[in-house]
Amino acid sequence: MLLALDVADADEICLVVNDAAAAYRGVIPADRWKEPYMPLEEVHEEIGAGVVFWGYRRGGRLAGVMGLQQVHDVALIRHAYTRTSEQGAGVGSALLEHLRRQTDRALLVGTWKAATWAVRFYERRGFRLVSDEEKARLLKRYWTVPERQIEESVVLRSRRRDSVRGE
Repeated sequence: MLLALDVADADEICLVVNDAAAAYRGVIPADRWKEPYMPLEEVHEEIGAGVVFWGYRRGGRLAGVMGLQQVHDVALIRHAYTRTSEQGAGVGSALLEHLRRQTDRALLVGTWKAATWAVRFYERRGFRLVSDEEKARLLKRYWTVPERQIEESVVLRSRRRDSVRGE
């Protein structure tokens, strides 16, 4: 069951994110890893910054989360995580399709370039990688991330939109 989440769900959002993010340990650069990967305060900050979290509940517990943030003229897919025990069961796909229906803006998603499984997930669902030059421009315009994260990330754009306006 898909449902909107809010600040009252922050603890459960953290549980899902931190369970799923364990896959990044030892894959992304060590200087980008932190424990917990997403602390509770960060969930509150993201909600305060306009990230609208959606969840997929199965068997009475939150199986996956995905956020949507409207920034300027685009929509960003943010913090997309599925519990380890639920991966491969369609949770992420259901969340992504739901978020696609929530906006008519171009969709962008950023992830770690070393997280090849995440890149493949989005590519199989119609997103395409942008060039390194475009990636840097998009990350600086639409996200607030350090230069080191820009170096280690990729950005994918939904094929539904041909261009992202604004420099």
